[in-house]
Amino acid sequence: MTTTVEDRLDATFTALADPTRRAIVTRLAKGDATVNELAAPFDMSLPGISKHLKVLEQSGLISRTRQAQFRPCHLERDALDSALTWIEDNRRIWTERFDKLDAHLRTLQRTPSRSKKGQQR
Repeated sequence: MTTTVEDRLDATFTALADPTRRAIVTRLAKGDATVNELAAPFDMSLPGISKHLKVLEQSGLISRTRQAQFRPCHLERDALDSALTWIEDNRRIWTERFDKLDAHLRTLQRTPSRSKKGQQR
Protein backbone atom coordinates (compact mmCIF):
# COMPACT_ATOMS: atom_id res chain seq x y z
CA MET A 1 0.00 0.00 0.00
CA THR A 2 1.36 3.35 -1.03
CA THR A 3 0.93 6.31 1.25
CA THR A 4 1.59 9.81 0.13
CA VAL A 5 2.72 12.74 2.22
CA GLU A 6 -0.87 14.00 2.05
CA ASP A 7 -2.18 10.65 3.35
CA ARG A 8 0.27 10.75 6.27
CA LEU A 9 -0.67 14.35 7.11
CA ASP A 10 -4.38 13.46 6.99
CA ALA A 11 -3.76 10.53 9.35
CA THR A 12 -1.67 12.69 11.69
CA PHE A 13 -4.19 15.51 11.93
CA THR A 14 -7.10 13.07 12.23
CA ALA A 15 -5.33 11.30 15.09
CA LEU A 16 -4.52 14.60 16.82
CA ALA A 17 -8.11 15.85 16.50
CA ASP A 18 -9.09 13.82 19.57
CA PRO A 19 -8.20 15.22 23.04
CA THR A 20 -7.48 11.77 24.52
CA ARG A 21 -5.02 10.99 21.74
CA ARG A 22 -3.35 14.41 22.14
CA ALA A 23 -2.98 13.72 25.87
CA ILE A 24 -1.40 10.34 25.08
CA VAL A 25 1.04 12.00 22.67
CA THR A 26 1.88 14.60 25.34
CA ARG A 27 2.53 11.81 27.86
CA LEU A 28 4.71 9.89 25.40
CA ALA A 29 6.78 13.03 24.75
CA LYS A 30 8.10 12.48 28.29
CA GLY A 31 9.10 8.89 27.56
CA ASP A 32 7.88 5.45 26.59
CA ALA A 33 4.93 4.02 28.51
CA THR A 34 2.87 0.83 28.71
CA VAL A 35 -0.83 0.73 27.89
CA ASN A 36 -1.66 0.56 31.61
CA GLU A 37 0.47 3.63 32.33
CA LEU A 38 -1.17 5.50 29.46
CA ALA A 39 -4.66 4.47 30.60
CA ALA A 40 -4.14 5.51 34.26
CA PRO A 41 -5.21 9.18 33.98
CA PHE A 42 -8.34 8.40 31.96
CA ASP A 43 -11.74 7.15 33.09
CA MET A 44 -11.77 4.70 30.21
CA SER A 45 -11.48 0.95 29.74
CA LEU A 46 -8.26 -0.61 28.49
CA PRO A 47 -9.97 -1.62 25.22
CA GLY A 48 -11.00 2.04 24.82
CA ILE A 49 -7.40 3.21 25.28
CA SER A 50 -6.24 0.45 22.93
CA LYS A 51 -8.54 1.82 20.22
CA HIS A 52 -6.93 5.26 20.60
CA LEU A 53 -3.47 3.68 20.51
CA LYS A 54 -4.37 1.82 17.33
CA VAL A 55 -5.35 5.12 15.63
CA LEU A 56 -2.10 6.71 16.79
CA GLU A 57 -0.11 3.70 15.62
CA GLN A 58 -1.81 3.65 12.19
CA SER A 59 -1.06 7.36 11.79
CA GLY A 60 2.61 6.68 12.47
CA LEU A 61 2.64 8.88 15.58
CA ILE A 62 3.49 6.00 17.91
CA SER A 63 5.03 2.56 17.67
CA ARG A 64 5.03 -0.39 20.03
CA THR A 65 7.96 -2.58 20.87
CA ARG A 66 8.16 -5.75 22.90
CA GLN A 67 10.14 -5.94 26.14
CA ALA A 68 9.49 -9.26 27.91
CA GLN A 69 5.72 -9.35 28.54
CA PHE A 70 5.31 -5.58 28.02
CA ARG A 71 4.68 -3.68 24.80
CA PRO A 72 5.67 -0.11 25.61
CA CYS A 73 4.50 2.68 23.32
CA HIS A 74 7.02 5.04 21.80
CA LEU A 75 6.39 8.48 20.26
CA GLU A 76 7.58 8.69 16.66
CA ARG A 77 8.78 12.28 16.45
CA ASP A 78 9.25 12.18 12.66
CA ALA A 79 5.46 12.14 12.16
CA LEU A 80 5.12 15.20 14.37
CA ASP A 81 8.01 16.88 12.54
CA SER A 82 6.22 16.38 9.21
CA ALA A 83 3.07 18.01 10.60
CA LEU A 84 5.11 20.85 12.11
CA THR A 85 6.87 21.43 8.78
CA TRP A 86 3.49 21.63 7.01
CA ILE A 87 2.17 24.10 9.60
CA GLU A 88 5.30 26.28 9.43
CA ASP A 89 5.28 26.30 5.61
CA ASN A 90 1.64 27.38 5.56
CA ARG A 91 2.18 29.95 8.30
CA ARG A 92 4.99 31.50 6.19
CA ILE A 93 2.78 31.60 3.07
CA TRP A 94 -0.12 33.25 4.92
CA THR A 95 2.18 35.70 6.73
CA GLU A 96 3.60 36.82 3.37
CA ARG A 97 0.08 37.23 1.97
CA PHE A 98 -1.11 39.24 4.98
CA ASP A 99 2.01 41.43 4.81
CA LYS A 100 1.32 42.16 1.11
CA LEU A 101 -2.33 42.93 1.87
CA ASP A 102 -1.29 45.19 4.77
CA ALA A 103 1.18 47.06 2.52
CA HIS A 104 -1.48 47.46 -0.17
CA LEU A 105 -4.05 48.80 2.33
CA ARG A 106 -1.50 51.28 3.73
CA THR A 107 -0.81 52.50 0.20
CA LEU A 108 -4.54 52.97 -0.39
CA GLN A 109 -4.88 54.93 2.87
CA ARG A 110 -2.07 57.31 1.85
CA THR A 111 -3.46 57.88 -1.67
CA PRO A 112 -6.42 60.26 -1.78
CA SER A 113 -9.38 58.73 -3.57
CA ARG A 114 -10.93 60.34 -6.67
CA SER A 115 -14.13 61.12 -4.84
CA LYS A 116 -12.23 63.04 -2.15
CA LYS A 117 -10.31 64.93 -4.85
CA GLY A 118 -13.60 65.89 -6.47
CA GLN A 119 -14.98 67.10 -3.14
CA GLN A 120 -11.95 69.32 -2.55
CA ARG A 121 -12.59 71.41 -5.71
